[in-house]
Amino acid sequence: MEPERVFLLPGEYIISKKPHSVTTLLGSCVAVCLYSRPGGFGGMNHYMLPTSTGDRSAKYGDYSIQTLVQFLERGAGSLRGAEAMLFGGANVVGAIRSGAQIGEKNVDLARRMLKDYGIPITKEQVGGNTGMKIFYQTWDNKVEYRYIERSNFADTMLAKAEHLDQNKIRVLVVDDSALVRQILTKALAEEPDIEVIGQARDAFEARELLLEKNPDVITLDIIMPKMDGVTFLKKLMVYHPKPVIICSTIAKDGSKVEFRADQIGAVDVIDKESLNLYQGIDGVKKILIPKIRLAARAFVRKKTKEEVMNL
Repeated sequence: MEPERVFLLPGEYIISKKPHSVTTLLGSCVAVCLYSRPGGFGGMNHYMLPTSTGDRSAKYGDYSIQTLVQFLERGAGSLRGAEAMLFGGANVVGAIRSGAQIGEKNVDLARRMLKDYGIPITKEQVGGNTGMKIFYQTWDNKVEYRYIERSNFADTMLAKAEHLDQNKIRVLVVDDSALVRQILTKALAEEPDIEVIGQARDAFEARELLLEKNPDVITLDIIMPKMDGVTFLKKLMVYHPKPVIICSTIAKDGSKVEFRADQIGAVDVIDKESLNLYQGIDGVKKILIPKIRLAARAFVRKKTKEEVMNL
């Protein structure tokens, strides 16, 4: 059977008894390759941060590794004969004060969790200050990797790090509700490292501000006039990729909307109701602001029209 080729983005994972050839790019992120020798199959994840504080998202290592292990155990019947390999965790974002040692923390989390599960680590290629590309075969546990030239990856991330060290995080708020825009802007404006550089009530206003102001992060509603947020997100990822946090009442945890936004390239997805916007700004400060700080440091890959067409 010809193996299916899969490219993993941050926050994604795959595990299957069918053969897959899996590729991903890693900087401070970590990939765990998990394999069952008795079952003859395996899988891989790609996570960005160690702990989720309750957020059920594969962008976080604790949830991602737990999910990968559970699927392996379910498919093989037990974890007997399971083994793992670790890759990534580089210091490509070392210039970011708040992001220092993220790669190291990602690796440490994987080691601790795999030890708790009793799964031995047979190979590690972690740390350093250069990104890498991983090629993993799920059917025979073979893996290859190669380091990425700094000019192609790490220098871009370090340039972003230097920019964020010296400047505030510039946020564009996109929502058709004037009251929501006002609440979000008020909450963000109280943070010393964040600046709202514009508000837009629809995708067309957002496009003009995007080109004029060049924000670091965009918060994006989905239900809007003229063009919905999902369609606008697709256009952003193709023509002007930026870290986007979807913030919508229809982006429920586990919903199709959340899944589509993740697949298209949103850095994070928030159910707007969880922010309790009409009860003040405390919900925004607790939930949204930490995600904005993380999103500003995210690597967003430009996509082709074909990649997002059917999402």
